[in-house]
Amino acid sequence: MPYDNSHKEKSRLKILGSATELFSRYGFNKVSIGQIMKTAKMTHGAFYAHFESKEALFKASFMETLKHSRAARLVKGPLSVEHLTNLVTHYWNLCELGKSKNNPGPESILFNEANNDNQNVKVLFEQSYQHLKRIVEVRLFALSKLNRIPIEADREQIAEKARVILSLVVGAVVVAKTIPEQEERNNILRAAQSQVLALLGVAPTSA
Repeated sequence: MPYDNSHKEKSRLKILGSATELFSRYGFNKVSIGQIMKTAKMTHGAFYAHFESKEALFKASFMETLKHSRAARLVKGPLSVEHLTNLVTHYWNLCELGKSKNNPGPESILFNEANNDNQNVKVLFEQSYQHLKRIVEVRLFALSKLNRIPIEADREQIAEKARVILSLVVGAVVVAKTIPEQEERNNILRAAQSQVLALLGVAPTSA
């Protein structure tokens, strides 16, 4: 007797949850389909009933974490300096890095892959970066036009600021993920946050 659609969807979500946990902890190259299915407590052969490849599962895993991330909520928030600072300092869950393996942010999935040569993973990484850069640029430009931040409303300058902000954020998370000592990890993340806030002309106490 074939399974109904609800059973198939539950199985798919089970695989997706196991993959998200493993990808966020070990990275794409160090996780096999066999490991994912073992963690999901399902047979290896059941994988291809839900995903055509490990790359397809990786993309689905990333999109699922992105959909439920703080960023997905913040980009729909009001146009304010507070929401902008929250977006750029928490998009990658800087304050919560590594604290929740069951509910990782999208950075936990992608930032293991900064040097991954897999073309599908590289494209996903770049798309994510470009998406966030556009979000930051739009908000920077709008807030500068309203004179709410001390940045000139010039498209080229705004794009440059967005690149600097994202370099600080991305770089901080990449480095922090390689440091075993929690206190130093936190110091790295806090330092990056402070620099982002300074670039936006926002005092840390008011962010």
